[in-house]
Amino acid sequence: MPDKGKLKLKKFYFHPVTMFLVMIFATIFLSWILSLFETQATYNTINTNTNELEPVLITVENLLSFDGLKFIISDAAKNFLSFAPLGTLLISLIGLTVAEGTGFIETLTKRHISKMPKFIITFFVIFIATVSSLINEVGYAILIPLFALVYFMNNRNPILGIVTAFCGVSFGYGVSLFIGSMDMSLMGYTKDAARLIDETSHISMTCNLIFIVAASVILSVVGTAIIEKLIAPKIGKYKKEEETSQTEKYHSFDMEEEEQRQIEQDKYEKRGLRYALVVSILFGIFFVYALIPKLPFSGVLLDLKEKAYVYQLFGDNAYFQDGFTYLVSLFFVLTGIAYGIGSKSIKNDRAIVENASRNFNNIGSIFILMFVAAQFIAVFRKSNIGVVVSSWLATALEHMQFSGVPLIIVTLIILAISNLFLTSAANKWLIFSPVVVPLFMQSNISPQFAQIVMRVGDSMTKGYTPLLASFVIYIGYLNAYNLNKNKPYTIRGALSLITPYFLLISLTWILIVVIWYLIGLPIGPGVGPTI
Repeated sequence: MPDKGKLKLKKFYFHPVTMFLVMIFATIFLSWILSLFETQATYNTINTNTNELEPVLITVENLLSFDGLKFIISDAAKNFLSFAPLGTLLISLIGLTVAEGTGFIETLTKRHISKMPKFIITFFVIFIATVSSLINEVGYAILIPLFALVYFMNNRNPILGIVTAFCGVSFGYGVSLFIGSMDMSLMGYTKDAARLIDETSHISMTCNLIFIVAASVILSVVGTAIIEKLIAPKIGKYKKEEETSQTEKYHSFDMEEEEQRQIEQDKYEKRGLRYALVVSILFGIFFVYALIPKLPFSGVLLDLKEKAYVYQLFGDNAYFQDGFTYLVSLFFVLTGIAYGIGSKSIKNDRAIVENASRNFNNIGSIFILMFVAAQFIAVFRKSNIGVVVSSWLATALEHMQFSGVPLIIVTLIILAISNLFLTSAANKWLIFSPVVVPLFMQSNISPQFAQIVMRVGDSMTKGYTPLLASFVIYIGYLNAYNLNKNKPYTIRGALSLITPYFLLISLTWILIVVIWYLIGLPIGPGVGPTI
């Protein structure tokens, strides 16, 4: 008779697809319950013509109604096709798979990256991921698959590469080496809110520049320590298929012949890298020239209808911002083909297509995951639950009697909580700026610093919610590289991997903001934390 004390229930792991489906039904049910109680909230927007506040009433929409069910059914295809990560991931993968298929990425990794200390590689990954938010959320689609591949070829766990890239993009979102798309999104709301108190307020595009440059370096250093000291040991090593095999294969070969083959291969690889370098330089020249206005045939990537260069670069109709993912993919395609020709790893065009398409076989499940995630995010957004919660938080903040450091910390925490339900920085700032900016100005804190608090609060919890559209790329790649298919990475498991990073970087963010305020360091050219 079996020992009952030793009997254990077998753990059951819900696949992320199943969990997203569960969350869809939970959101529909919750919207019905909240609508029965007529759940609603009011937030203020600013009329730019009269410079006065105008209340906006928002109610939870019942998705269990006729119109709600009609939306869920009829808009399913549109929700999927308009899902931002779908297009960016597909485009970036075309370039990466071509570069991988020709052997370009493997050779580059083997000859250069593998010789670098692991701390340097981790810092490089986090830093590049952090500053990638210069152009919206393209870093998720490009860097997660790229660094998973680089780590795999560098004999490090690709799961660690995925986690590192995701954490770098998410928890450093909004900081960079130059002003970018987030500054464009927030500046207008900050200026309008500041003029509620002072009609002469001027908010420049560079008002946060010094802070974001310094923060990008600080976060990369702290993030590197967290990854290498806490997360890497937890994830462990990655056992490739050939390493898990219990059989040993013995080969007999001629040493001289093998040595000759290695010499020849080395020669071809070096030539392939030279070809790729030449193409990289030519592509770089084209890229720079396409960003220079008022030269013959230049400015291809700019919106030349705009007068200010920053608007030409990051405006709503800027080609640079919209086409950046395609350009990165094209770069990998061209350099990969150049390497393949030089190294003789490709013989014809058919080989390029076959090598590229073969790599898509391993990630088909990601697109199924994207479909259900797109429905969940669309359903949650349609319900208005996120907007209602954020409006409640903004109202609560408005009635709190804080100033100075307590006001800054409380605002950071409230914005971070709001970000779990409303991930768009622009939509959050639309609700919060008429509250936060006047409160800060009345406490002698500059509106520019209020904007910093907004972008920091947004970054603190950016990657810690499945409502982030690009979260699906993160969890999809975790399972694509997961060797134990019977134990998939669940949403809870994916979040637990990044919990140490989330907690410590959030604490780091709070310390950076508070210390910056107390010391009174400039946050931008001619701008400080106080008025």
